[in-house]
Amino acid sequence: MSSSDLTFRFNDGDAYDRYMGVWSRAACPAFLGWLAAPSKAKWLDVGCGTGALSAAILESRQADSVLAIDPAAAQVETARKRFTAPHLRFEVADACALPCRDASFDVVASALVVNFIPDRAKAVAEMHRVLRPGGLVGAFVWDYAVDRSPSGPVRRALAALGAPPPPVPGTGDSRLPQFSALFAAAGFVEVETRVLDVALDFEDATAFWIAQSTGFSPVARFVKGLSEDQRREAQAMVEAELEILPGGMARYTARTNAVKARRP
Repeated sequence: MSSSDLTFRFNDGDAYDRYMGVWSRAACPAFLGWLAAPSKAKWLDVGCGTGALSAAILESRQADSVLAIDPAAAQVETARKRFTAPHLRFEVADACALPCRDASFDVVASALVVNFIPDRAKAVAEMHRVLRPGGLVGAFVWDYAVDRSPSGPVRRALAALGAPPPPVPGTGDSRLPQFSALFAAAGFVEVETRVLDVALDFEDATAFWIAQSTGFSPVARFVKGLSEDQRREAQAMVEAELEILPGGMARYTARTNAVKARRP
C-alpha cells in the first residue's frame, strides 16, 4: 500500500459530507450549547469542512456574521453550494496563517479539526491573534486516544484481525488534558473542558457497517484488503458494539473532547 493510501484525504467535499457530515451535524448543537457564545457575535469557523458548524451557528441565532475557512478547496466549494446566507462567507485558507486582522472576531470555533493540523500550536496561536480581548474560543475533536470516534469499532476490528490502520493524525493531542493544554500554552485563560457524547441512529447494524467501511471512510481501504471471511468477521465484531434499538435500528455513541477559553 502506498504512502498516499495512508493519508487522510479531504479532496471530495460531497463524499466527505456523506461520510462525516451526519456526525458533524449531530455533534455541533451540543457543543454550541455548552460554548454559550454571546448573541450578535462576529464568528470565525476554523476548518469548516462542508459547513456543519457554520450552519449550526446560524441556526443558533448567535451570530451577526460568520467567516468560515478551510484549506480544502473541494470542501469549501461544497459548503458554498449548500449554504448561501448573506452574512456567511466561506474561504480557502490555512489555519496556521489566518487571512484576518488581529483582534477581529468575538468568537473563534473549530469542529473536529484541530488534531489534523500538523502545527497545532501555531493554529491555536493564530486563533488567539485574531480573537479580540475577552473573546471566546471553543473547539472539539473526536477522542481518538481511546478510539471513540465514529470509525472506532471498525478500527478495533481491523486491529483484532492483525490489520490495524495507522494512528489518526494528532491522536495524542485528542486526549482532554493535552487538548486543553494547547490552548493554555497559547495564552488563553479560563480554560474549561467537557466530554460530549454523540449518539447517532442507523436503519440497522448493517447500515452502520457500510457507512464506516466503504466509500470515503479512511479505514475502508484497509477493509478492502481483508479476505471475504475476514470482512465477515470484522462486520460481526463491529455490529456487536452497537446498541440495537426496538424495531432493529442500531445506535453508536461516539465521544468528543471539547475545550473553551477566553483571550485575556
